Amino acid sequence: MKKLQSTLVLMALASSSAVFASTDFETLDVDGSGAISQAEASVAAELMEQFSELDVDGNGELSKDEFSAY
Repeated sequence: MKKLQSTLVLMALASSSAVFASTDFETLDVDGSGAISQAEASVAAELMEQFSELDVDGNGELSKDEFSAY
């Protein structure tokens, strides 16, 4: 049972790391506008949790500079 538990934990970590690794600016800026909209950011739950704090100018989008704080 302990081995199964360890295996499940490792699988969860690996999958979350893969998602996090693919969360770069260019990947999220799907339309190539040079900014990440809330709709584009919605695929990354952790980013959405911080979106309001990162959107320093309050325009509803994250610039590359704003995203770099993530």
